[in-house]
Amino acid sequence: MALNYKYHWISEQDYLEGERISTIRHEYIDGDVYAMAGASKNHDRIAGNIFRKFGEHLENTPCEPFSSDMKVKCGKNYFYPDVIVVCEDKTEDEYYTESPIIIVEVLSRSTRRTDQSFKRLAYQNLPSLQEYVLIEQDFVDVEICRRDRHWQSEHYYLGDEVYFAAIDLRLPVEVIYARVVNDDMREWIARRNEESNKNE
Repeated sequence: MALNYKYHWISEQDYLEGERISTIRHEYIDGDVYAMAGASKNHDRIAGNIFRKFGEHLENTPCEPFSSDMKVKCGKNYFYPDVIVVCEDKTEDEYYTESPIIIVEVLSRSTRRTDQSFKRLAYQNLPSLQEYVLIEQDFVDVEICRRDRHWQSEHYYLGDEVYFAAIDLRLPVEVIYARVVNDDMREWIARRNEESNKNE
């Protein structure tokens, strides 16, 4: 989701109260409020695939995934990640959490710089966070930064399997990109179909 435009400075409490009745989601950064722009189909496909697979895997466990309607509080800032996983939420407020163990952001041209820099640093300051996941939508690239590896980037591509260690889940990259339409996926599907035809 792109940050669309901002309002003048407001207090944290006013932001939280206004957000509960607003029909538009806003992120709160250093006292400024930014409206969230709409997402592309590919963006929603990737976020939906991740959310669905996380949900299936975490059934009957203390952990649960949340979609982009749940805020994450980082200090005095509030963000709407695309997918998060929370296991022990001590936050009393029903509209945000401060204790995700996984945060997933689907990148776009308009959000890439913020997600890879400002938000990355903010998220990594959350004591609970174990894995920060950035997923490109215009081409295939899944990046995971893990606390136990000092937040060093690991990249996964088509044919690879991504291991989400925080919840002990393995997902092939092609499952994460199911139904996504971009050049990498077109080539992957064409090559797979060609190999299938040869084996018939």
